[in-house]
This record gives sequence, C-alpha cells and structure tokens, in this order.
Amino acid sequence: MNRSSQAQWEEALTAAERIAVCRPILPSADHLLPYLKVIDETRRYSNHGTLLLALQLRLSEAMGGNFVALASSGTTALEGAILTSAGRARPQRPVCLMPAFTFIGSVAAVERCGFEPHFVDVDPETWMLDPGSLLSHPRLDSAGLVLTVSAFGRKVDQAPWTAFRDATSVPVVIDGAAMVESTFASPAECVGDIPVALSFHATKAFAIGEGGAVVTSSERTWRSAMAALNFGFDGTRLAVAAGVNGKLSEYHAAIGHAELDGWAEKLSRYRKASALLREACEPADVIISPVIGANYAIARAASEHDAARLQRRLELSGIGYRRWYGDGAHLHPHTMTLPRDPALPITEELSRTLIGMPMSVDLSAEDIGLIGEAVREAFA
Repeated sequence: MNRSSQAQWEEALTAAERIAVCRPILPSADHLLPYLKVIDETRRYSNHGTLLLALQLRLSEAMGGNFVALASSGTTALEGAILTSAGRARPQRPVCLMPAFTFIGSVAAVERCGFEPHFVDVDPETWMLDPGSLLSHPRLDSAGLVLTVSAFGRKVDQAPWTAFRDATSVPVVIDGAAMVESTFASPAECVGDIPVALSFHATKAFAIGEGGAVVTSSERTWRSAMAALNFGFDGTRLAVAAGVNGKLSEYHAAIGHAELDGWAEKLSRYRKASALLREACEPADVIISPVIGANYAIARAASEHDAARLQRRLELSGIGYRRWYGDGAHLHPHTMTLPRDPALPITEELSRTLIGMPMSVDLSAEDIGLIGEAVREAFA
C-alpha cells in the first residue's frame, strides 16, 4: 500500500474549512498521566482492567446509581443493548422498526444483530419515533425489535417506551448516542430497564476518543450487557449467549477518568459557546444545548431553498457545516432497497432543513461573529 491508496481518506481528513464544524477536545497529556501510570503498574490493558471497572462505578454514581457497561464504541454498545434485549433476530420476527431520521450507525448495529431495518417516519416536534403511533403499525406483528433514537442528544423518556413494550411484548432499545447530558441530569427519567446505548466518540460532548456504554436500572440487564460485550461470557469462560468483542481498553478508560474529572467545566464551556452562538444568529432559529447535545448547534431553515442558500453562504466564508443525518438513513446506496413506510415526509423535511453549525468549547468571538453574520444574511 502507498500514499495514493488512501488518498481519498487523507483528502477527507484535510478538508479546508476556516472554521471547522467539529473541533473535538479531549483531556490533555498532563491530565492523562496519572491514569496511564496505573496501566504501567497493573499491566492490564484490556479485558475489564482496573481503570475500566473503576470508571463504570464513577459513571454509575454520576447517573443516579444505575448500572453501566462500558463498550469499545457507541455502535458496539448499541449491539450489546440489542443482544441483551432481543437477542439475534429470529425467523418469526425478523424486523426492526426504527426511524429513518438517524445516523447510518444505527442501521449498522441493527443489521449486525441479524434484523431487517424497516424505516418509519418521526414526530415533527420531537424528531423521534412516537410510541403511540407504532401501536398500529402494520408490521408490528413481524417486529422483534423497536429501536428508538435520541435525535442529536434529545432526551428520550423511559416511561412511554416501557408502556409500549409492556403492551406489545416487543423489545425496545434506546439509541442514546449523544444523550449523555440528559442521562447525567435526569437519570430517573432517562434510565430504566430498557437499555440505553451511549456514545463517547470524540465528536460527542463527553468524549474519550472511541467508546460507549450501555446504561440500565436493572442489574440483570447489566449482567446480560456485560456478557454480550464480551463474547457472551458471564464471568466464566463459557459463552451463555450471543456476543461481540465490545470491551473498552484501559487506555480509553484512562481518558474517561480524566474526562469525568473535568466534565463540569467542559459542559459549562460548551453551554457558554452555544448561548453566544445563538445570540449571534438571532433572529434565526438555532437549536442548542440543553434541548440537544452540547456538541451540536443546528440552524433550522424555513424551507429547503433557505437551507441551500445558507449552505452556499457558509461555503463562501469557509465555515464548516453538516447535514448530520444526510438525506435520512433510508437513502444511502446500501439502504435504498430496505423496506420503509410508504411516505416519510417529516424525515425528508428535517433532513433538508436542519443544518449543523460549528460547535466547540473554544469557538472564538471572531468565529462566532462570522457564523452569525452568515446565518443572518442567508435567512434575511
């Protein structure tokens, strides 16, 4: 292999944006050093080492005493949650009802557990699945799983989904992705015996580079998730259920400890940058934390035409942006032949009018001013 073989990846990584849409920040080397020294002393690098077990307890305390199973990524956390709740898909109920308005990673986890995704539209106010509407879905009898997704870190309450699961006997999993703030702030509402899969990817507000977690109020569900993320081993060398290799390394656990040490300050910096950006963009409709995850700032255009005008204006100014869910999970080349509801108008409208803006803890006043000017001009 040579440099030209990976040229397209290098080009994507070196996109020339004056203001990056996402500029992650993780703990510094100085903050990591005490935890890295623990790894040197214990010589445990993976397989539920000292730092991982300690981090699970610290996160549990931060999340209302609920059970936390750490995973190597948000996607493997989601796979672990699915295997815990529903197991692998069975011929009698092979379908997973899930939102079309989500990131493709949700689809990847569902398919890796053997389910056939069936895309459903979302509620126009919450941008998420409505459990009441799903009660009459024509494919409910074929569903072995319902995956509801926290759109951009919006809070997903357990209560309505617990009622849905109890009424239908269909297992439910919450793809929490960026929902870590809500889980910290409102564990009684966000955590229950329906497992929540969180992502700690570098782009999230609480970030360790690559990692995730399954969070639940049930010790039984937690034990099942721990096994599912470790080849199905439940504290022995015998696999008791389907599993994946989803363990978090000690090095990522070290970052998690340092990140948790500075979490309150980091969240405060995110919130300050978010508030300044929204003020700079007024009167445009910009949605920020705590409505959505602090790592996001989303401008909502009144029409597809206005959204296109904003994208052009940002490009001219060298300001990064993202349509985070693209055209919807159902319109990737890989997913276009998968089953879906006859019409998905809300997903299509949201996908075309929600524009992800730059957000980081250290957005400068100058950068915020330039972004605000571009948004105001585009929406004038």
